[in-house]
Amino acid sequence: MYDLVIIGGGPAASAAAIYAARKRLKAVIVAGEFGGQSTVSTDIQNWIGTPHISGADLAKSLKAHVFEYSGEYLTIKEGSLVTAVTGTAGNFSISTNKNETIQSRAVLIASGSQRRKIDIPGAMQFENKGLTYCASCDGPIFADEDVIVIGGGNAAFETAAQLLAYCKSVTLLNRSANFRADQITVMQTMKDPKFMAITDVELMDVYGGDFVEGMTVRHTATGTAKSGEAGLPDASNEAFREEKISAKGIFVEVGQIPNSGYVKGIVDQNEVGSIKIDPRTQATSVPGIWAAGDVTDVLYHQNNIAAGDAVRALEDIYQWLHKTK
Repeated sequence: MYDLVIIGGGPAASAAAIYAARKRLKAVIVAGEFGGQSTVSTDIQNWIGTPHISGADLAKSLKAHVFEYSGEYLTIKEGSLVTAVTGTAGNFSISTNKNETIQSRAVLIASGSQRRKIDIPGAMQFENKGLTYCASCDGPIFADEDVIVIGGGNAAFETAAQLLAYCKSVTLLNRSANFRADQITVMQTMKDPKFMAITDVELMDVYGGDFVEGMTVRHTATGTAKSGEAGLPDASNEAFREEKISAKGIFVEVGQIPNSGYVKGIVDQNEVGSIKIDPRTQATSVPGIWAAGDVTDVLYHQNNIAAGDAVRALEDIYQWLHKTK
């Protein structure tokens, strides 16, 4: 019987494993692989304390740090994926894809999420060659360039606002006439003369040579909204006309899919499957189960935030374990 099972291998899970071992909890981390979503990034510039690091090197660093504590207090099960969590506080059973059953008093879910991807010709070919799913990781690489943001929610507009700080221009593409983002966010972004939004478009393909050179779209209605026009359509935009939009970078913000299917129906989740947590403690709706990082319903998802959330969870888990002995 372990004190704690940690599910995941990204920054949140890694931070939790290190803190658990340092607190001398008998813990096990179950990680399919180490690194999380950022393993695909070529240059991460916002991992605090390290001005530049590739996603691959970040994964190696996280893994090395976790393995530094392997031994009496920390067991590492790399290459295993959790398939189910059952039981109640103080006596959980965790099943894996390797037919293992792990018994634990407490559970920390830190299995992250995966970006919802676009499925059009060229998208896979140019992934990490100009097409990216992480503006915070890769945005500064495209300073002084024309870029495209795909999406119409808050994440898309927040990404656009971030890119406007250093990119030459930002064109946002939205498949419908209406944005899902908050109106205040939309209006604020629209004020920037370097910004343009094009609505009612179908994404056709991503094109380029060695790297992205642009994207082809098909206009499904008269839907071009320019900076300062608050989303008003441009009547000159003929429906069903195809257009090539030049850009050096394409940032996709069409949502995330949390890796939480194995606890569906066990802990409370929102409509997309993100685990609902108490932001003060990271506790879920089930006593004895905590969650941290991108698998949760927190507003912002970042490597540094995920690691910090996991540390907060560990502090609460430690107190809970000692109170329930």
